[in-house]
Amino acid sequence: MTEEWQGWREAAQTALYGDEGFYRSPVRSPDGPAGHFRTSVHASPLFARAVAALLARTAAELGVGTVDLVDVGAGRGELLTGVLAAVPEGLEVIPYGVEVTARPPGLDPRIVWCAEPPRGVTGLLFANEWLDNVPVEVAEADGDGVARYVQVRSPDGAERPGPPVTGADAEWLERWWPLSAPGERAEIGLPRDLAWARAVGSLEAGLAVAVDYAHVRGRRPPFGTLTGFRGGREVHPVPDGSCDLTAHVALDACAAAVTRGVAELTDQRAALGRLGVFGDRPPLGLAASDPAGYLRALSAAGEAAELTARGGLGDFGWLLHRVGAGLR
Repeated sequence: MTEEWQGWREAAQTALYGDEGFYRSPVRSPDGPAGHFRTSVHASPLFARAVAALLARTAAELGVGTVDLVDVGAGRGELLTGVLAAVPEGLEVIPYGVEVTARPPGLDPRIVWCAEPPRGVTGLLFANEWLDNVPVEVAEADGDGVARYVQVRSPDGAERPGPPVTGADAEWLERWWPLSAPGERAEIGLPRDLAWARAVGSLEAGLAVAVDYAHVRGRRPPFGTLTGFRGGREVHPVPDGSCDLTAHVALDACAAAVTRGVAELTDQRAALGRLGVFGDRPPLGLAASDPAGYLRALSAAGEAAELTARGGLGDFGWLLHRVGAGLR
């Protein structure tokens, strides 16, 4: 680990994905991402069932009986396992798990484990909380309003102002997250735009979905969102490999980076509602006619309410990118 000053992108890349990085080290993360933070996948099996419904709908719109499912940032394969258990009978699925770590033991043998999204697939590419872990530079406006790179020291997370932001990074800031007042900060999302464009480009036809903490132009947080997570708790972001490093995603910029297909931005509450996930309580009459059924429905409603809650998971951004004819 270097004690020299670095830009946040370089420091985070090493801290997360280096040989001893947070996502690669079995010592730091023996349980994978699930050991440090709770995503929609871990919150309820309803999420995997909704993705299975989306996969089936995509296959129907493509008019195919065999469909590819690519899970980008697959963790330990939790989402893929849940979706495969929920797909409708008669639909053949070819599943891919895209992750930097080695294949988890005991994973369904049907799942192809790979480091990059496979090319030329037809079906659904799903990236749940992946883009927020694509490292980016951090910029801050100095006393004169000039955007400068923020440099960080890996062992302790100390920061200092670096050189002015220039080139493609400066163009990105000007278009998507302009800084002017001293002390304002931004995460320069250009690497995420390029990563998303590559992911969508791997599809021959189908639907690509990114689900993440997100914001759009005009509603950016004035001081950025860079933070860390360890053991289920939010912690100060220190790029020493001991914690997850994450920042919310400018999904509108990601959408504009893709020149093919049709993009749509919505939130998780609306997206899951289209897939039949609602947090409505079951009718009380069911408690008298079918007490066990009422309790099951009540439990499912509670899980659905968490997935769609305002101020929580329901506010997550969904970027849906359709590629190919016939997709609605």
